[in-house]
Amino acid sequence: MKVKKAKKKMTNRERSEFLWGWLFILPTMAGLMILNIIPIFQTIYQSFFKTGSFGRGNIFVGLENYKRLFADTAVWQALLNTLKYAIVEVPFSIIIAIVLAVMLNQKMRGRSVYRMIYFMPMVCAPAAVAMVWKWLYNSEFGLLNHLLEAIGLPKVNWVSDPKIAFISLAIVGIWSVIGYNMVLFLAGLQEIPKDYYEAAEIDGANAVTQFFKITLPLISPTMFFVVITRVIASLQVFDSIFMMIGKNNPALPKTQSLVYLFYRYAFVENNKGYGSAIIVLLLCIIMLITVFQMKAQEKWVHYN
Repeated sequence: MKVKKAKKKMTNRERSEFLWGWLFILPTMAGLMILNIIPIFQTIYQSFFKTGSFGRGNIFVGLENYKRLFADTAVWQALLNTLKYAIVEVPFSIIIAIVLAVMLNQKMRGRSVYRMIYFMPMVCAPAAVAMVWKWLYNSEFGLLNHLLEAIGLPKVNWVSDPKIAFISLAIVGIWSVIGYNMVLFLAGLQEIPKDYYEAAEIDGANAVTQFFKITLPLISPTMFFVVITRVIASLQVFDSIFMMIGKNNPALPKTQSLVYLFYRYAFVENNKGYGSAIIVLLLCIIMLITVFQMKAQEKWVHYN
């Protein structure tokens, strides 16, 4: 005879922990649903419509927005601009942040002050950051061109030259995010046991060998998180382009991102259906890149 196991009754303490646990995560879950999940489905739904007058009377057009999208050269140029920006911004912001984190993880005078200085750009408003860099890049009286003239070099059109404007924007992005990446890497470095370095010194390994054989492998989980988040954020660049590149700027076609193009179609030209199709394209690209990164991390990320 099979004896049925009696269900274990939940104690008052377990019930209380269960309820309080759900209460603590409820605000986050609600925010995730309201601010992220629901808007995603609304955007996908909107991409199959042509926006009616005053936001009412939307007309179902099926795949017309997507047909127009694939034939729109501005969309593909914006995609290329976005990828070029990400290719410059992501690697350099990560490499510089790792170097700074390793340096500021050593015992040195004023270490906390240096950490604060490097992190400060992260807490500044994007609009303020863009306005300061716009002044620095000014072709007539900007500080950078003033320094170039002082050493006998010609002025540079930092944000109006289509060939280099995206690099200028990427430099702003790198400068803004270095401090945040550095703090994450510092947290990862402080989790590495000192015994590993002591054993490596006994074996005769120098600082460079220790960095590549001990430090990098052990902070690879942190690096993976930073890479994932930075790639996603760089593909959504908008603030610096909007604030620094004017509508009549000759470099705009070579610098506008997919998000900027979405803003232009959806809110300037009031074509939210087509704008939504552009965002769906960006969503698909981000998902594909993230899946690729998740697969690739199995080969280079070392979890302890």
